[in-house]
Amino acid sequence: MELPIFPLKNVVLFPGMVLPLHIFEPRYREMINRCIDEQIPFGVVLIQEGQEVGEAATPHMIGTAAKIVRVERLPDGRMNITTLGTERFEILELHHKRSYLTATVSTLRTVNGSTRAAVKMAQRIRSRLVEYVDLLSKVNDTELSLDRLPEDPLSLAFLVAIALQVPAENKQETLALQSVPAMLAHEYNLLSKELVVLKYMADTMVEAQAMNGGITGYIFPN
Repeated sequence: MELPIFPLKNVVLFPGMVLPLHIFEPRYREMINRCIDEQIPFGVVLIQEGQEVGEAATPHMIGTAAKIVRVERLPDGRMNITTLGTERFEILELHHKRSYLTATVSTLRTVNGSTRAAVKMAQRIRSRLVEYVDLLSKVNDTELSLDRLPEDPLSLAFLVAIALQVPAENKQETLALQSVPAMLAHEYNLLSKELVVLKYMADTMVEAQAMNGGITGYIFPN
């Protein structure tokens, strides 16, 4: 099938992820109006080279379809929209026949989602994810919580991918993996690395509070 394509610089969309967007460029106003009128999704892809504004950027070849679930139209023609990631796709061919980019795409097949390896990896990653969110809450001094974690390994893999605060390129690597055990293993390694950093930050915060008589804060090392 052919999808309108919305390349973004620092955003990787996953199935089940909510993504708000502010639409202001004329070409993307045209694209979103078409999607609304024809009731079709558009594809969100991470930019590999180029920028969001101006000349057409070169996207990564794996992205996620975005369904528009809410539209707020502004008086000057701009829009605020809320989208929901639905399914992953692979770009087979890019087209430049409209003011915005379109592409012929195929659904990215997911494999080994119900295997023993996937279930085992899902069990291993659950405790890491809970620990990660808990430490992230402490370091950022915010209330972060997880609802009941999904039993399905693929749904869990997408949840971990959304929750991880890592560079977009790391998220893109996860998005492109077709094997669920491989996806979970990749995320497990990312979580392990992030936990080392967060534990150091949390310990440093405790030391800083002790040195400053209990004043909350984090002193970044030079």
